[in-house]
Amino acid sequence: MHCPFCRHPDSRVVDSRTADDGSQIRRRRQCPACGRRFTTLETASLSVVKRSGVTEPFSRDKIVSGVRKACQGRPVSEDDLALLAQRVEETLRQQGSAEIDAYEIGLAILGPLRDLDEVAYLRFASVYQAFDSLDDFETAITSLRAEHAARLQGGDEGQVGREAPSETASSPA
Repeated sequence: MHCPFCRHPDSRVVDSRTADDGSQIRRRRQCPACGRRFTTLETASLSVVKRSGVTEPFSRDKIVSGVRKACQGRPVSEDDLALLAQRVEETLRQQGSAEIDAYEIGLAILGPLRDLDEVAYLRFASVYQAFDSLDDFETAITSLRAEHAARLQGGDEGQVGREAPSETASSPA
């Protein structure tokens, strides 16, 4: 690590700590030549391999912007989108690979998006999975209905409680 003050090619680590949510390491360094101190932040990089073969850095913002289109007109806040992107990134990092295929990112988005908003999920899935016909939509809707029925029979109170406000909000006042 070059010193930002005198450009000396070496530095000594004085202190190390985790930063943010543990995904970064903050290092306090001192230059042996000029004696000045500076801070560096280290993160593990995550790269996305696109269909064309091009590799680019992973970006939560790209996930948010892609999912935002599917959520247009739905009761989904920016905070919900940010949490979804964080959840997707955590899922991808748990795989332990430094390079992730773009297709895998789409798969990682589908689960959290289905939990967040089923209509947005159908919109995203229809583009991502290239639905060709009404049968594709019917299959996806049938699957969602089966999951919904299983949750209700299983007594998932959280899901029932989450739906109650939207039913109230959609009824005319």
